[in-house]
This record gives sequence, structure tokens and C-alpha cells, in this order.
Amino acid sequence: MDVPASVYVIWWTLLIVAVVAVLPLAVYLLHRLLRAALSIERYTAEALTAGLGIARNTGAVKALDDTVALGGELGAVAGSLRRHSAAIEKTLADRT
Repeated sequence: MDVPASVYVIWWTLLIVAVVAVLPLAVYLLHRLLRAALSIERYTAEALTAGLGIARNTGAVKALDDTVALGGELGAVAGSLRRHSAAIEKTLADRT
């Protein structure tokens, strides 16, 4: 069975038209995809930098909790010192 030459001409013409029409569209879409990926990468790097800064700035919160806990203990010690000072003052006052 012989295929007429016109079939090959039509086939090659449609193939060329498809490549000429699809290739620029594919390049355009890939370029948009690359730009979006680069934007995501840049925003992710900025978010990471910000997150690390927040972590660095809030690292002292644990030390602040320790300070608050010690502050409570210092209040108890101050009360004890006040009571002992009052006892010493009373003892000295009784001697004079």
C-alpha cells in the first residue's frame, strides 16, 4: 500500500506547526516555574533567617524563668533574715 506524498507533506507540516507553537509555550511555562521556584527559595531563606533571629532572641527566656524561680527563693531568705535580725535586735536591746 503506497502512502501518497501529500500525507507526508501534511504530517511534516503539522509536526512543524506543533513544535513551533508548543515549544515557545513550554519555554514560557518553564521560565515562570523557575521564577516561582526561585521566589519560594528566597522567601524560605528569609523566613529561616527570621526564625533563627527569633530563636536567638528568645533563648534568654529560660534564664529569665530561672531568675524568677531564684527571686522567689530570695524572698524567703529575706524574710528569714528579717526574722533573725529582729531576734538579734531584741536580744541586744534586752542586754542594755
